[in-house]
Amino acid sequence: MSKQYLVLAAVLWVMVAGLAPAQAAEPRTVGTFGKWQAWVLEDESGKVCYMLASPEKHSGAYKARGDIYALITHRPGEGSKNVFSYIAGYDYQPGSGVSLKIGEKTFPLFTHKDTAWAQDATFDNAITEAIRKGSTMVVTGTSARGTLTTDSFSLKGSGGAHDAISRECGI
Repeated sequence: MSKQYLVLAAVLWVMVAGLAPAQAAEPRTVGTFGKWQAWVLEDESGKVCYMLASPEKHSGAYKARGDIYALITHRPGEGSKNVFSYIAGYDYQPGSGVSLKIGEKTFPLFTHKDTAWAQDATFDNAITEAIRKGSTMVVTGTSARGTLTTDSFSLKGSGGAHDAISRECGI
C-alpha cells in the first residue's frame, strides 16, 4: 500500500466516523482483493473494519473534483455492520439524492455535504449483498453546482474484501 492510500484511508475514516484524528488509531491494511481494499483500526468502541474502492471511470462536466470512494464499514462495538457510505469528491446539491445501481437493482441514497448513505440497516444489508454478488456498480449524483456525475466501479474482489473485514471484526 502506498503511504498516500494509508493517509487517505485515515482521513476518510475520520470523516466517516466523525472522530477527531487523535481519537482513532492509524488504520492498517488487511489486504487487497481485486479492486477493493480491506482495512482495520481501533477506536474507543473497539475494532472498526472497512473496505473501500475508487471508481474505474467517473464522468461529468466538472473542472475539479476530489477523491471518490465507496465504503462498507463494520463497527461491532457499536452493533453495526455493512454500513454503506459514498464519498463523492464534491458537496452534493442540498436536498438531492443519489442513485446507486448494481445490476438490475437500484438503491436510493440520502446526502449530506460530500457523503451519501443508505436510509437504514435493511438497505445497507441489501446494498452489501448486491455488491458482493454483482460485477459493476454505477453511482449518479448532482453536485452543489448542479453538475450531474456518474461513477462506475468494478465489484471484482468485493466478496473477498467483505469476507476479510467480517473475519477481522468477528462478524
